[in-house]
Amino acid sequence: MAIEKAASKQLVIASGRAHQGLAQEVADILQTDLVPMTVYDFANGETFVRYERSVRGVDAFIIQSHPNPVNHWLMEQLLMVDAMKRASAKRITVVAPFFPYARQDKKHKGREPISAKLVNDLFRVAGATRLMSVDLHTPQIQGFFDGPVDHLWALPLLADHVAATFGTENLTVVSPDSGRVRVADIWADRLATPLAIVHKRRDPDKPNQVQVIEIVGKVRVRDCLIVDDMIDTGGTILAAANALKENGATKVIVAATHPVFSEPARERLSDPVIDAVVVTNTLPITPDKEFDGLTVLSIAPLIAKAIAAVFYDDSVNSLFPGHA
Repeated sequence: MAIEKAASKQLVIASGRAHQGLAQEVADILQTDLVPMTVYDFANGETFVRYERSVRGVDAFIIQSHPNPVNHWLMEQLLMVDAMKRASAKRITVVAPFFPYARQDKKHKGREPISAKLVNDLFRVAGATRLMSVDLHTPQIQGFFDGPVDHLWALPLLADHVAATFGTENLTVVSPDSGRVRVADIWADRLATPLAIVHKRRDPDKPNQVQVIEIVGKVRVRDCLIVDDMIDTGGTILAAANALKENGATKVIVAATHPVFSEPARERLSDPVIDAVVVTNTLPITPDKEFDGLTVLSIAPLIAKAIAAVFYDDSVNSLFPGHA
């Protein structure tokens, strides 16, 4: 007896528990539902995952943000990937808007791990065939995964908001350190503004403490836009903002993709020296992390467009004209 079955792809969106609001927004944009799941933690901290409907042959996108505690949410996503693989999903894409361990992308001294490479290996071994993330801390992380990596940019979303809200006529884009100059230069090109650089030095024995040395570029009587990929404790941002105001800046605006906001970020970013902070929701911002002057833009439409492009085998680079 001949068996005939129409060939068709099925899109499945699964969400970890770290930031279900973002995943739900992505699913709503794509006009689909999150796959039903049972997820819970045992008394000893181990996590249990089960999909409550068949996922055989699907094109699965497993969304998980990685706020504190990072290790817990990473393990949950790995288990979700493994469960999807063992349930015979055809293709599994890990969607990690804020990629875990991205700052540990190389050895600074001997006898250190390259943690970002290890995380990529874990995803691959678990069963991921593709990775998708937003504003990786360093582009080289794309080479750590043995498969396609979609590196999404939040710059257009953030830059367009800054231009519409604050204008660009008196704006100077500022790199908070020498390591972010390339990104700041792209911002300056997009906004057609001058570029300035805060030259700083860190004490390797005192993490999250920054000493600002000097500012290169014109900032006096200018509105200064500090751009970075993430804000963790806010030490770098506050030090840069103080230096800019001391050098005559009229306004300091901060734009960053990932609001890690570890303590004491809220206190530091609330300092009057900083006039506004603009971030995306790649990470959840709980009420205890909110403050006056904070604007949160949704990254969900960008992720949804990228998922649709992958699912329909279209170009993801087409979402970023000029950055193919």
